[in-house]
Amino acid sequence: MSDLTEGFAAAFRLLFGFDADLWEIIILSLEVNLAAVVLSCLIGLPLGGALAVYRFRGRKAVIVLVNALMGLPPVVVGLVVYLMLSRSGPLGALNILFTPGAMAIAQAILVTPIVTALTRQIVESLWHDYREQLTSLGSSRRRAIPTLLWDGRTAVLTAILAGFGRAAAEVGAVIIVGGNIAHHTRTMTTAIALETGRGNLALALGLGIVLVTLAIVLNAAAWMVRERSTPEAALTGAKL
Repeated sequence: MSDLTEGFAAAFRLLFGFDADLWEIIILSLEVNLAAVVLSCLIGLPLGGALAVYRFRGRKAVIVLVNALMGLPPVVVGLVVYLMLSRSGPLGALNILFTPGAMAIAQAILVTPIVTALTRQIVESLWHDYREQLTSLGSSRRRAIPTLLWDGRTAVLTAILAGFGRAAAEVGAVIIVGGNIAHHTRTMTTAIALETGRGNLALALGLGIVLVTLAIVLNAAAWMVRERSTPEAALTGAKL
């Protein structure tokens, strides 16, 4: 118990003493996570909206596939991205393997199905409610997508926060494509795994505290968004 207490005390000293190595890892992690979420939103939001409003042959199969991809094994994603970005791979000319960019790509592949699937559910529900009204106003399906995304922005934000949480917890894929290189590609999750093996519990615990705090903040933010969206939805319905 004394070792655990001393470990937490040392971890807090690193955190509040603004240890350079610890905060460098935290900042890099947040940068990579944000880049991955932005990339996944650029793909997932319009794709999810399109799956919600368009009807085409094979649509159900695509939806099943997107839902299945939410459970992609991270190490498999890391391996595929590694092979694509390696010198002998089709994208080797980009020379971004073992860089934060490669890590963001791997995380984006994991997050995009989550954003796509949740967005599709949100927009499909809104399209069912507002389809006739939008059609009567002369709106095409393509033009309806951004309108529905904006109307369901609180629920969409919850989906984005879920994606960010997935990116923040990732370790397998980022180790493979990032290499866990000190001062270059070391993130909170990969550093925790490394420092625990080394016996450097103070740094590992400090990063763990930040990671758990981030998870709590994300869940609290998602909860507040859902709570605020309920009266907003009721008000919208009353106005219509």
